[in-house]
Amino acid sequence: MTETADDLSAPLGQDKPRRKRRLRLPFTSMQLLAVLLGLFLVTFAGFAIFNKDPLGGEPMSRIAINQLRPAEKATDDKSAIGQGQETKHETKETPKQAAPGEQKTITMIDGSTGARRDVVIGGGDAADKGEAASAPPPVMTGINPKLLEKSRYGMIPVVADGLRPFNVYAADADRAKAAKMPVVAIVIGGLGVGAAKTLDAILKLPPAVTLAFTPYGSDPGKLAERARAQRHEIFLQIPMEPYDFPDNDPGPQTLLTSLSPDQNMDRLYWHLSRMQGYAGLTNFMGARFIATEPAMQPIIREAAKRGLGFFDDGSSPRSIAPQAAANQAVPFGKGDIAIDSVPTATEIDRALNKLESAARERGIAVGTASALPVSIERISAWTKTLGDRGILLVPLTTAMLKSKSS
Repeated sequence: MTETADDLSAPLGQDKPRRKRRLRLPFTSMQLLAVLLGLFLVTFAGFAIFNKDPLGGEPMSRIAINQLRPAEKATDDKSAIGQGQETKHETKETPKQAAPGEQKTITMIDGSTGARRDVVIGGGDAADKGEAASAPPPVMTGINPKLLEKSRYGMIPVVADGLRPFNVYAADADRAKAAKMPVVAIVIGGLGVGAAKTLDAILKLPPAVTLAFTPYGSDPGKLAERARAQRHEIFLQIPMEPYDFPDNDPGPQTLLTSLSPDQNMDRLYWHLSRMQGYAGLTNFMGARFIATEPAMQPIIREAAKRGLGFFDDGSSPRSIAPQAAANQAVPFGKGDIAIDSVPTATEIDRALNKLESAARERGIAVGTASALPVSIERISAWTKTLGDRGILLVPLTTAMLKSKSS
């Protein structure tokens, strides 16, 4: 037996110490952690792939919908429900309806595209009859039915028997006198949204001041009807695309340069149906749209076709509306001075003095303003002594006709 050097040097009588063998795992702790994490991810992915949840993990809310039973079964049903039992009445259940005339408008936003859509819910009688809840507004009083035709959204103006809405709904004025002296017209815009400020403009301003209504609000037609009852002339404001759209959004159904003429015409008809009795149209914002000829030309042609005038509020220096209106023989007017661009009493008075000077120089001047309390107060005070200074306050249609004849 061959002995090694270690064996020879080891003390006699002592056994050779045995080496302790370490237990080695087939993988490290980090590898074990990675395996466990992998198993978790595989399990989660399998759940996501094979789970049939149609909402795909989106946040959701659950709403309980209570239904009313017919009155003649109410007592029996109530007692059964109180005992926690199901009723055995074979009756047809009808959902609870909104109170007659009770409507709410909600704005639905597409999460992927950002597109907005306003929907009117409720409606009482209309819902009971299976009709659309967003039924067109009724025809206002004092409206000539011959000057209306039905569209998919409701009644819109039309020329009939040689009569044009521009002439029929123009406010009364001494046009013979207006032809001989300087005239001023004032247009108050943004009405119809906010009943309080709209009523202030209707009741506190003289009848010769023209009022322009947006198509929005809960019932713009009712307020427009009130304005006409106070002998104000009214125009309809059409929301149009500004340069900073959609950051600056006029509202639902805005006319856009990116839409086709047919699409914009469909939106125009929606606006036209919101009320009746207006003598013409005017832009609501719309600096880009009114300066884009392919988009604007069809709107002016439609105004001509329907016997309406067009008023450009003067906010876009590149507007093509004057040329388009002249080509279509549409009664036209343009704003000269924004009266309350700086809404303080001092600046409004200064703007009104400029408007008066412009009327003396050119014979006609048109100012625009909003229905701010300070604007209404200063304009009302200014108009009371305007005649004493040799200037006549006239409705917008009178100024438009004088401009055309001069």
